Amino acid sequence: MNVRMWLHPATQRNLKTLVGDGVAIVGPDIGAMACGETGPGRMAEPDAIFDAIVAALAPPVSGSLKGRHILVTAGPTAEALDPVRVLTNRSSGKQGYAIAAALARLGAKVTLVSGPTALATPEGVTRVNVETALEMGAACRASLPADAAVCVAAVSDWRPDQVFGIKMKKGPGGPPSLTLVENPDILADLSASGPGRPHLVVGFAAETDNLEANARAKLARKGCDWILGNDVSAEAVMGGDENEILLVRDGGVERWERMSKIDVAARLAREIAKVLGDAAA
Repeated sequence: MNVRMWLHPATQRNLKTLVGDGVAIVGPDIGAMACGETGPGRMAEPDAIFDAIVAALAPPVSGSLKGRHILVTAGPTAEALDPVRVLTNRSSGKQGYAIAAALARLGAKVTLVSGPTALATPEGVTRVNVETALEMGAACRASLPADAAVCVAAVSDWRPDQVFGIKMKKGPGGPPSLTLVENPDILADLSASGPGRPHLVVGFAAETDNLEANARAKLARKGCDWILGNDVSAEAVMGGDENEILLVRDGGVERWERMSKIDVAARLAREIAKVLGDAAA
């Protein structure tokens, strides 16, 4: 399969029918293909398929998050430059989608606010599609109240101050000058104290250097409860199937060994279940 086949309306209609019938979907991955195309359409890696099968067959922890509403953000955001071009990033959404699926398997009502991805909606999850950071922030606020929020999305820090109404073209004057303005901070907004704040707010820190120091600084700056730091300096992380996590919270720093993103999601879901279970006690 290639990107054209995957995105063809007939394929997407059939996919929607399969998902509606309860069929679990793994992949496709995004990247270069033998036909010369680049985009969604690559077969998922065998290890990812195996992990998905194991996760699907694993017995759920009955009712440990039953009655809890958890908000999850996932994927990139895309900020328009003109009707054709956007500013975006390499996030695939795999980690956020895996976390949403793991929380749903523990009985939680999950609202997944997703930027543009080629991933199928996990079973039992309510998905809200957005494109820009402003749309994601509005969708998160509309999804409250929630018992917990897990902000996995790679949200654009900046957006152009204006969007060109027609496609920009090359010309003798050279490239256009762009002025960027800062986007609202979704993680900080959800972490702000007040009656609507989720009991637990978890953020992610994708870093290319000084992982622990930057993760600690982000925890203090954002006001959230936990930060999961991950080193994205290697090409295989963003869009890949594995992650190596540094969990930072008031109690200290906990290093998780490298594992599949599905296993990271299951472990995080169990940690969240411990906290929300204690809060209900």
